[in-house]
Amino acid sequence: MYFNHASSNLLSRLLSVMENEIIPLTTRGVAAGNKVFGAALLRKSDLSLVLAETNNETENPLWHGEVHTLKRFYEMGERPDTKDLIFLSTHEPCTMCMSAITWAGFDNFFYFFSHEDSRDAFAIPHDLKILKEVFGLEPGGYRRKNAFWNSVWMTDMLADIDADHRAEYAIRIDAIKASYDELSETYQASKSDNAIPLN
Repeated sequence: MYFNHASSNLLSRLLSVMENEIIPLTTRGVAAGNKVFGAALLRKSDLSLVLAETNNETENPLWHGEVHTLKRFYEMGERPDTKDLIFLSTHEPCTMCMSAITWAGFDNFFYFFSHEDSRDAFAIPHDLKILKEVFGLEPGGYRRKNAFWNSVWMTDMLADIDADHRAEYAIRIDAIKASYDELSETYQASKSDNAIPLN
């Protein structure tokens, strides 16, 4: 159970937000030269969407998917308390984004792709390189549960899904991965044309 929601219901909703909200935004963002990272905020109470956003580094190299989402969140006139929200990140947040999530007062984040995926499947190794060079941490070296928040890799949620339904989730997960493979190919083919410091 997460925030009084069954694992299967929460995982299904997180996947739906990626499929229907984040991926379309990211498709447009990648076409403009941005990376493949996106994020969304959902209410813990009913899993309704508050906001979805994507990377906007071509405007500002600090506008990673998560930070750009927070920027847009704080531009909203009325907004829920962050303690009442779920933070969904398409990729395991980098150290800057983790810090931003922390400073904004979130007590959680869920992510689809790991740091290793960012390095190996997306040819974007900066998260792990910064963890190693700046903080002296190997992959997985930070505390995923700490005094500020608990983080959850969505792949780990599959263990809570009964075997009869796990195959249905696997199909959706594979389709999302295929969408991101295409987005990654587009980004990699055009990244030399943008002015993002860490391509």
